[in-house]
Amino acid sequence: MASVRHFLEIGDVTAKELDAIVLTALKWRKQGYPKTKPLAGKNVALIFQKPSTRTRVSFEAAVSKLGGNSMYLSANELQLGRGESVEDTGKVLSRYVDCIVARVFSHRDLIELSKNGRVPVVNALSDQHHPCQALADIMTIYMYSKKPYRAKVAFVGDGNNVCVSLMQACAATGIDISVASPPEYRPPENEVKKAQKYAEHTGASIVLTDNPVEAVKDADFVYTDVFVSMGQESEKQRKLAAFLPRFQVNSGLMTYAKPNAKFMHCMPMHLNEEVTPDVAYGPQSIIYDQAENRMHTEAALLKFLLR
Repeated sequence: MASVRHFLEIGDVTAKELDAIVLTALKWRKQGYPKTKPLAGKNVALIFQKPSTRTRVSFEAAVSKLGGNSMYLSANELQLGRGESVEDTGKVLSRYVDCIVARVFSHRDLIELSKNGRVPVVNALSDQHHPCQALADIMTIYMYSKKPYRAKVAFVGDGNNVCVSLMQACAATGIDISVASPPEYRPPENEVKKAQKYAEHTGASIVLTDNPVEAVKDADFVYTDVFVSMGQESEKQRKLAAFLPRFQVNSGLMTYAKPNAKFMHCMPMHLNEEVTPDVAYGPQSIIYDQAENRMHTEAALLKFLLR
């Protein structure tokens, strides 16, 4: 029996596998989904400790398009919300379903689920990683770049879970990335080291700076995310003071990127904080294709894990 594969962070798949998942997703977006329904008879549990629009609907749609069945389980609907251990939840759920997709506050919960179940566990977002978003980001870069392996991505903002997974996915696929953030909000050093290790094999460049102009210079893609994530409301004023106005992606900052550079954002957006409306909804924005690609890459990932 083949060992169970999980997808808790980008490093859980090889660079070759990551590329194959993205290429499958591109094919399905262009040509339609397989009529063989590869997830027919499969049940996927969707555990959500925090609310979601794109993640929940994209996963439900992805499972449906492949002929499977999904079950949405909010934390309040599970015994988890009444104190049952993650260990017991993982052991029991994995006897009912073929895959567990979980959006959690703490990455430790995902590790516990993966250790104590016997089915694949997929990270639909944790405090440390957002690898499913990164798959969609890479797919979007492939769509809009004739030579994606020579593209440059600039991430401007908080070195958060989105930034970490994007940086590691870019490094694994040979895409150069520059990250601009205040020194106190740089991505964690251990996660940067992982990305640098991937880059050793692909030749990708990883640059960390506190200068947004330097990061964006000659970029093909300019990416940002909210400065204040869900659950960080108490830090809002301190974080906004650190990021604004210097790290806001606006028309002025976009002039330093290539003339045909594209704007990316994982959404939801806080307009006039990390990005101005003229950029978010302007002709360079590809945020809706990026959002759609969540569904395609998640479908390709599930087929890979449940093959």
